[in-house]
Amino acid sequence: MRRSVLTVAFGLMLVFGPVAGQAERPHSPLKFFEGRTVGQSIVKITMRKAYASRTIGNGQITSDGTLYLVQQVEEEGRKGFQRTWRVKQVAPGRFTGIMSEAVGPVSVDEVGNRYRFRFRLKGSVSVEQWLTPLPDGVSAKSEMTVRKYGMVVGRSSGTIKRATRLSAGALAPPH
Repeated sequence: MRRSVLTVAFGLMLVFGPVAGQAERPHSPLKFFEGRTVGQSIVKITMRKAYASRTIGNGQITSDGTLYLVQQVEEEGRKGFQRTWRVKQVAPGRFTGIMSEAVGPVSVDEVGNRYRFRFRLKGSVSVEQWLTPLPDGVSAKSEMTVRKYGMVVGRSSGTIKRATRLSAGALAPPH
């Protein structure tokens, strides 16, 4: 359960945030993830030692408006791995998509000035994450709760920041 639940914990906070240079709500939160993003968090699972997680993301918006995001996930004491996302706006303040570790769709709702993510993982695990854009306009706070059979079994807290320098390698989103 640790990898399937906890590795998602930090990666989730890399999908939405403010557009660089803006302190207020962005026109297109997907644009925040074009290029490179870096995030760090602390993950705590019930009856286990807390550990650090770091995610480096590279994203592009395809011609149909879908965010294609590839993340390299590094967790303390674990081998790194890659996660992929495809997210698209479906209505004002509503987004849906897929993530490589999720079972079924990922739903994202704008609630005030925050974004609420909800999705399921294998093993009757559900995840709810709240992302709050910070006033600096280039970072966001993430708080996540992981439940199994309705009981809280884990939490994650951290930040994500839009990198000022784009990575050298360009993504080639699928057509």
